[in-house]
Amino acid sequence: MCGIVGYTGQDKAAEILVSGLKRLEYRGYDSAGVALEDRGPDGDAVLDVIRRVGKVAGLESELAARHLPATCGIGHTRWATHGRPTQSNAHPHTSCDGRIAIAHNGIIENFAELREELASRGHVFKSETDTEVFAHLIEEAYEGSAAAGIPATHDLMAAVREACTHVVGAYGLAAVCVDEPGVIAVARKDSPIIIGRGERGSYVASDVIALIDATRDVVVLEDGQFARLAPEGITYTDDQGEQIEPAVTHIDWDVDMAEKGGYPDFMMKEIAEQPRVVRDTLVGRLAGTGELDIDELGLTFEELNLVDRVYVIACGTSYHAGLIAKNLIEGWARIPCEVEAASEFRYRNPIITPSTLVVAVSQSGETADTLAAIRDVRIKGAKVFGITNVVGSPVARESDGVIYTKANKEIAVASTKSFIGQVVSLTLLAMLLGQVKGKLPRGQTRMLFRELGDTAAQIQRILDTRAEAVGQAAAACKDAPSALFVGRGMGAAVSHEGALKLKEVSYLHAEAYAAGEMKHGPIALIDPGFPVIAVATRSAVYDKVVSNLKECEARGAKIIAVATEGDEDIKQIADHVIYIPEVRDAFSAITATVPLQLLAREVALLRGCDVDQPRNLAKSVTVE
Repeated sequence: MCGIVGYTGQDKAAEILVSGLKRLEYRGYDSAGVALEDRGPDGDAVLDVIRRVGKVAGLESELAARHLPATCGIGHTRWATHGRPTQSNAHPHTSCDGRIAIAHNGIIENFAELREELASRGHVFKSETDTEVFAHLIEEAYEGSAAAGIPATHDLMAAVREACTHVVGAYGLAAVCVDEPGVIAVARKDSPIIIGRGERGSYVASDVIALIDATRDVVVLEDGQFARLAPEGITYTDDQGEQIEPAVTHIDWDVDMAEKGGYPDFMMKEIAEQPRVVRDTLVGRLAGTGELDIDELGLTFEELNLVDRVYVIACGTSYHAGLIAKNLIEGWARIPCEVEAASEFRYRNPIITPSTLVVAVSQSGETADTLAAIRDVRIKGAKVFGITNVVGSPVARESDGVIYTKANKEIAVASTKSFIGQVVSLTLLAMLLGQVKGKLPRGQTRMLFRELGDTAAQIQRILDTRAEAVGQAAAACKDAPSALFVGRGMGAAVSHEGALKLKEVSYLHAEAYAAGEMKHGPIALIDPGFPVIAVATRSAVYDKVVSNLKECEARGAKIIAVATEGDEDIKQIADHVIYIPEVRDAFSAITATVPLQLLAREVALLRGCDVDQPRNLAKSVTVE
């Protein structure tokens, strides 16, 4: 999954597809490809399918060299879910005879069953992806299948509708067929699809930014709707094939705003993308047996079972994700885990043995301190596992295994969605170590995995309902000279990230402490009106957090609490409460982080700061 572009009209499709794919590069991807209508040596219609691992620029160079005249085609940038980032797994995928090609975003949940059925009827698969199933289903519907009892439609749009009836899961789909030149068939369920009509043709994309140069009037396809694109126009139908007239949306954003998806800044856009990050990072990670399935693992279960110590090394926000991982790894796998700043780790001669696992966490995958630490521990014989957002990055290349966070490209300097992706990825690693060590039975793993997936909807609920509470809390902080963040357990780890976000984007000084440490020094800072931001969600240490907050209240602190929905008692000591849904304490860091991100952004805006490009900071730190 990642980005889809399609065009049919009067102009050269290759140029339009490449331009659209470049516009979608910000979403992140590992490979790119196109399928273009052409004529073979004998004059017969064929599809030219060109796919490349890596950047769109490589694909662009090859297409430019070929001078392809096609005026219809589809393109795709892929972020691997099923199958590794390889040329054979890149989209578009084709039918057995190569006469149908498709680009697909989403996940086919029943692909294994469908693949087995199709293979039994003679279909030959050329990739490891779930997507390829769609190409063969469409082929069967188009040509007919006596074995499956499916009559031939010889109609691409009808064949796509039929194929969709067999699929369980999410899809944004664009298909072309050599027997219907100039036609693109499009379908949508739970994965965005945008359709547009320009002066010189018809367009489809997964994101409006890819269409904005061609048209400002677009149709956002709804679930269960289909579209047939042709050079002369577009026809929309429902799942029964009945023609419909969907609403047209006028886009009045400029390109910069289109990249922001209509949000006022990239930070807010990326905060809003976090439910998708959770879902995408988890896609395909749990096998039907209840075992975790990580394609990029790179280490055998036998090697993982020998691990007797874990170091998480990281910088900044990634370091705070490591603090959360420490709680989970020690709790579920019962392995000692230490979290260290990568900039210090390599200089203190840590104890490293062949049974040590070093987990390197870096959003960009190119953080200089983290890379230097990786190289040192590899020399000493440790196994290295990377958590990064960038496929093929130095951290990924120099690690024995990797989990990609699937956050797509993050533009705002202050990390938000990448942090959530890191926490989810590290949670998967902790669960995997727990399984390998025999501490987490399969049934418990399935339950935890399901609850972890539920945090996507819980984050969305926070985003949809807590703006007013966040705004009121921000107004109470904006003129303060400093602030304290406190919590216990998971709340303490989250507090460190909350304090960093506030410092990064608002320039308001903030520090984080385990709540029990307040009376050992920091409480001396508190005078009337001093903001204390507390992570006070329900947990085994909730009462102790409340007790610590009462100490702050007695000294006049202005208390802002992130608390669990239904907790009315917290209102007795907190001036402002931001409620979040109740979750297992192991996953509370994921949901509790979101209001702190929103709070930091709102305080920064009230103080007139640029939330996307804070002063003195860079997105990637590539020097020590």
